[in-house]
Amino acid sequence: MDKDILASVRQALKDNVDEKTFNNFDRVFKEKVTFYGVKVPTVNKISKEHFQYIKDLPKKEIFGLCEELWKSGYSEESYVACNWSYYIYKQYTPDDFAVFERWVNLYVNNWASCDTLCNHTIGDLVMMYPEYVQNLKVWAKSENRWVKRGAAVTLIIPARKGLFLDDIFEIAETLLMDKDDLVQKGYGWMLKAASESYQREVFDFVVSKKDVMPRTALRYAIEKMPKELKAEAMKK
Repeated sequence: MDKDILASVRQALKDNVDEKTFNNFDRVFKEKVTFYGVKVPTVNKISKEHFQYIKDLPKKEIFGLCEELWKSGYSEESYVACNWSYYIYKQYTPDDFAVFERWVNLYVNNWASCDTLCNHTIGDLVMMYPEYVQNLKVWAKSENRWVKRGAAVTLIIPARKGLFLDDIFEIAETLLMDKDDLVQKGYGWMLKAASESYQREVFDFVVSKKDVMPRTALRYAIEKMPKELKAEAMKK
């Protein structure tokens, strides 16, 4: 059954290639990405339809199927894997962090796969087991750009809920001078999410760092702030 369901997912992706999406893929990613060229809403629909056939399997088997999808290297297959792992978030236990961490280290090779996995699957696990925010601080010191970005984007949804503010500032501090624009955008996005609940605190943090913070990160961080605060933060 396992091989059948994976074959069915892959056939569904092949059957739903969209020419415009296919042609746009190379423009969306700077890095080399393997893809079918399927619209994300269509990938999500395929994920849901096929999950019905595996939803009663043990968690370990579902994660095993996810891993096979990750191994393929296809961007859309990674999105299916992210969706499936997230659908069973109510079954997460602390030791699942090691599984997800391995996926980030071994398989994530573009910002979309990074964000899809970290925003939901890993973000929810960290909200359930807050002690793992300490592991994200280790990620922020990684040599791997996707692990570093993951340290920040895992906290996007928790940040919107007003969680982990001190940890967010600590991770932003670690990533502050990173030269990778995708890492800069990642921690800038994290700060922007935190500003929804803590506008003044995030503003004060950004202003205190603005002399050294890359402009890319700064612009992301202040995006949702009022015009006058934006102007103050952008002053040279």
